[in-house]
Amino acid sequence: MPHSSAHSSVPVSTGRQQQTSRPPAQMPNGDPVLAARFAVPALPKSFVCRPRLVEKLSEGARDCPLVLVNGPAGAGKTLLVADWVSSAPTPVQAVWLTLDREDNAPGVFWTNVLAAFRHHGMTLPHDIGSPSGSDEVDPSLLARLAFRLSGEDVPRLLVLDEFERVSSAEVASELHAMLRHAAPGLRLVLISRTEPLLPIHRYRAAGEITEIRRADLAFTPEETAELLRRHGLSLPDGSARALTERTAGWAAGIRLSALAAQGAATPETFLEELEADRSAIADFLLAEVLDAQPVETQDLLLRTSILDRTNPDLANALTGRQDAERILSQLHRVNAFVEPVGHSWYRQHPLFTEILRMHLRARHPGLEPELHRRAARWLSGAGQLSEALPQAAAAGDWAFAAAQFVGSLAIGQLFTGLDANRLADLFSGMQPQTSGAAPEVIRAARDLARYDVGSGLEHLRRAEKYLRDGNPAHLPAVQLSCAFLRVRAGRLLGSADMAQAAAEAAAKLEHVVPAELLEQHPELPALLRADLGSALLWEGRFDAAKAAFSAAVGVSDSTSTICPRYESLCRLALIDLLRGWLGRAETQARQAASEAERFGRPLASRTGVGQLVLAAVAIDRDRLSTAQTALDLAGESPASRQDPVVAMGLTIVRARLLTAGGDPPGALASLAETNESAPAGTRSPWVSDHLALAASAAHLADGDPEAALHTLEAHGQGSPECATVAASAHLASGRTRTALEILNSIPRDRGSGPAVTVRTLLVRAQTATALGDEAAARRLVARALSSARPELLRRPFRDAGPWLSRLLHSRAALVQGHDWLAPGLDADLPRPEPGGGPAAPVEPLSHREHEVLERAAQLMSTDEIAADLYLSVNTVKSHLKSINRKLSATRRGEAVRRARELHLL
Repeated sequence: MPHSSAHSSVPVSTGRQQQTSRPPAQMPNGDPVLAARFAVPALPKSFVCRPRLVEKLSEGARDCPLVLVNGPAGAGKTLLVADWVSSAPTPVQAVWLTLDREDNAPGVFWTNVLAAFRHHGMTLPHDIGSPSGSDEVDPSLLARLAFRLSGEDVPRLLVLDEFERVSSAEVASELHAMLRHAAPGLRLVLISRTEPLLPIHRYRAAGEITEIRRADLAFTPEETAELLRRHGLSLPDGSARALTERTAGWAAGIRLSALAAQGAATPETFLEELEADRSAIADFLLAEVLDAQPVETQDLLLRTSILDRTNPDLANALTGRQDAERILSQLHRVNAFVEPVGHSWYRQHPLFTEILRMHLRARHPGLEPELHRRAARWLSGAGQLSEALPQAAAAGDWAFAAAQFVGSLAIGQLFTGLDANRLADLFSGMQPQTSGAAPEVIRAARDLARYDVGSGLEHLRRAEKYLRDGNPAHLPAVQLSCAFLRVRAGRLLGSADMAQAAAEAAAKLEHVVPAELLEQHPELPALLRADLGSALLWEGRFDAAKAAFSAAVGVSDSTSTICPRYESLCRLALIDLLRGWLGRAETQARQAASEAERFGRPLASRTGVGQLVLAAVAIDRDRLSTAQTALDLAGESPASRQDPVVAMGLTIVRARLLTAGGDPPGALASLAETNESAPAGTRSPWVSDHLALAASAAHLADGDPEAALHTLEAHGQGSPECATVAASAHLASGRTRTALEILNSIPRDRGSGPAVTVRTLLVRAQTATALGDEAAARRLVARALSSARPELLRRPFRDAGPWLSRLLHSRAALVQGHDWLAPGLDADLPRPEPGGGPAAPVEPLSHREHEVLERAAQLMSTDEIAADLYLSVNTVKSHLKSINRKLSATRRGEAVRRARELHLL
């Protein structure tokens, strides 16, 4: 029925206009996002237009950021808003989302909100991303979405139907913040049976809410009369008024009464005899409506009541007949509480469904589990695994649920993605007596996801025994799942050999498993490679670990793989850090953080490796407050007590920070509190080295070089870094020749970065100073400064000791061009008086000439420059002559001075 009202001036596109032209979206677990959830519900022929409420909606959406339509089930809330959105003379730019039980999880909720915006034609920037886990959403993702919405010229109207399904205070808080920050580009309409958790009182106080409540939704006698007429009942005004009073204007009660009265001999008398109690009316009317249907229809309604939605083929599977398409279509035509939701799927009115389930249990005791079992098998065969699993669980058919889950290669979803917690909760109900390879695989996965390695391995051994003793369905998928879990166990045990053997077995199985399964579940190979890399990293096999992490990063750029990709990037950063390349490590760690933010992975849910890397980099750059902040964030990670890399990394970096902050006793006390709790007794060579380095550095800073040496001898693994610190300890004890012998024994490692080489250069320079070779000391310090400058590596110079300050004060030219050291080491050094402005070079220096000039400024000889740059001595001499010519200099020293004056160095 047409109607006129004052609608919002915003132009609007409805969901029904969009859904035919856009490809179906997918959830992170591969299941399709049901377009029906974004569709504005269709209005039945018996719908009664209510201009008084439509006008209130229009005014509210125009004047207020929040509109709340709140009332009991069957009050007509959804159809009222659908009529306003779909049929207004001035259409409303609405984004519709019907919520489901799973939307109570923040990650799932915002995933579906983003999908709804896109479905309804809104272009969102790629960097907004999507949540990667069900429990949390990164605030930066919400901030980017709010910023995008705030720029809308015409406000977007987000309609959230069945909002009573959201009882999460976190979701409500995030939605409240979104509404505030996205203003004025967003209007929110909540349709709910219950009071939402948003701070409604604040909106009322600010006059920023329009509310349509139960009293507003109640039918007037005139609207009741119109609804009765649309059901073919022409009754006196008094009958409509009496029915309105008895039902308190409850739309569903009036409609159900009309449906029941249609078959009565005297509809007027029938309606007068109805009781006014709402629940009694509902029970009575639904029984009357059900009993009025043919036997086949009753049977279909009762059997399909176990489902949230159905289609003809699924209904036929439950009834054992082939008449579902005709019956469902007929039920929709006669408005018998069955409505289409798109793509041949139907759903019943929720209240009607509840009553039908009651009748099913009363009429057919014991049938419900069998119906759930049939539904599980049909849904599984149709590729709807996420819907099949709850049905199998409701049937108590755990063997089938486990076989389908493991057989579809979905085991990785217990470790990552939006469904991880839901699946863990679902399988927590699996009965202990459920036996077989697949149930044991799931038990092993749940234990390993909780870091319970002992129990996880026991269940894994049982699963592998079942595989040896029989030939279960989906054999390759089950075997590959077992191989993945053994890699995960190897990671947690710190056994690279175990993880590598399992990974090799998995690589063979990946060629046997159907390719479409691997394509549907990229998280499994990504997790497998990330876990392998972590096991290799623990044992110090850096090159192999780097290859595994790089493979994990390259598996798939999708939400389901964000966890293993993020962790792999962080551990690649850790490898660069351990090799002394601070810049590379920082870049990798920040790239990982950016990737996590793009997919909405909150800081609290990350393992902390990336923050540990940033903390260590900040210490080496002498940014101690920055390091403390990053260290605190790493310590908040759940993995800080469970992942050996994170746990030991926290211990090492915390001790280094305490020493750098002037508290060596505190560092030693912190280290003493922590035993190297390497899993299953395995030792990590680099962890042992860095624990020893942290302790020996604290001893040296505390003036006890002998204790430093004892620590290195007892716990160090003989790395170049340990040798360098040992040489420094011997120097502090006056054993210069011993220090020199240790330094000369260190092999040259071209793979080590400045964080390693600069410390060695400074200890060599200190040794040269102690031996009276000041020229060599100056050259070595100059090389150390040049190597440290690109990385802003300040800490080694802070820790070097008084000898370095004396040398630099006597040779202030060494720190010319190294202002990056300030404020600190070079703050009080004497500076040469500035001269007149030099003339610019006659022509620019080439890249190679720059390299030669830098080394000349480090007081390196021609032979040393040639060796360092892999050039011939004659080539270096030619470059030096060209540099002198271009800088109008006659000597090397003059060329260096003029280059500094021109800021070329």
